[in-house]
Amino acid sequence: MSFYETMTRLEQLPYGMLWNRYTAEDVKRALRAERVDEEGLMALLSPAAEPYLEEMAQKAQRLTRAHFGHVMQLFTPMYLADYCVNHCTYCSFSSIYDFPRKKLTLEEVAREAETIAATGLRHILILTGESRMDSPASYVRDCAEVLRGYFSSVSIEVNPLSTEEYAELRGAGVDGLTLYQEVYHQETYRELHVKGPKRVYRNRLDAPERGCLAGFRSVNIGALLGMYEWRQEALATALHARYLQDKYPECEIGFSIPRFRPYLGEFNPASDVTDRALVQIILAYRLFLPRSGISLSTREPAALRDHLVHLGITKMSAGVSTEVGGHSLEGGTPQFEISDNRSVEEIAGMLRLQGLEPVFKDWDILSEPVCLT
Repeated sequence: MSFYETMTRLEQLPYGMLWNRYTAEDVKRALRAERVDEEGLMALLSPAAEPYLEEMAQKAQRLTRAHFGHVMQLFTPMYLADYCVNHCTYCSFSSIYDFPRKKLTLEEVAREAETIAATGLRHILILTGESRMDSPASYVRDCAEVLRGYFSSVSIEVNPLSTEEYAELRGAGVDGLTLYQEVYHQETYRELHVKGPKRVYRNRLDAPERGCLAGFRSVNIGALLGMYEWRQEALATALHARYLQDKYPECEIGFSIPRFRPYLGEFNPASDVTDRALVQIILAYRLFLPRSGISLSTREPAALRDHLVHLGITKMSAGVSTEVGGHSLEGGTPQFEISDNRSVEEIAGMLRLQGLEPVFKDWDILSEPVCLT
């Protein structure tokens, strides 16, 4: 069985009338529940929950402190290559754009790693455009082997791979996988992904499960909020996470909550995801899956990030560049514009002022062999 069967069921629901059927009593029932079920999740995402965000926030904070304490893990992305064969209507790396593409040599990877490690960070997320020819799994593996010398945790955000390829990367020291479905609504997915292997919806949807099978310590998923109606996308994301958490309890399943940001093209998001809507999504995620990490990126402005740190967030990016080699080289093309340009030191200082402890390292890469099940 795959999560695809659940998506098929979800897309048959009459959402136009469904969201409005939930009442204040449904929301209160979800808030009282020891374990929120699918109906409770929908109530927490519905318009009826909007007057109860304060109560949701109080419970979310209690659950976060109970499961994660007062710590906030910090990490930063590291872009290795921006070659891409896909035409995605919302991304600066799309194959239709003519700009000087880059791919770091292993020497440049080491230089970039030295620059990032000097900030104190020990958790890194490496990214590439989607091109098996220009940045194959073997290239990512070689880069990961270099990065093991600088970082305690190396995660990847690359094109969907096979279970065997993920296992090979796990053997090279990669311990985490981040992969956004981008948009769960299948018709919209086809419209946004015009050309390239990324058009294959099912291959991408099943990739996080392949990462779990390969033995990654953590798997992080998410929808790019704004691509489709946000309540429906948040519901699909949360149920996908629960499916993975229930089936692979040994793997840490987490969320990212990115909102669409400006890029090279002129794409306009279909759904307006307000700050209040983003808060509602975060709180619903925390109440639905109390043990799941929630990552907050620098797509969001500094002031908003400062206000969200007590509402369920457990991981934050800091000192970010979305250009290939952007920490030590110049002249790259960013994948998207960031909003929070603060340094690692500045973000760590903000967290301490709020009574939280920034964590630069909370785990070491293990060298045990990977067994496929």
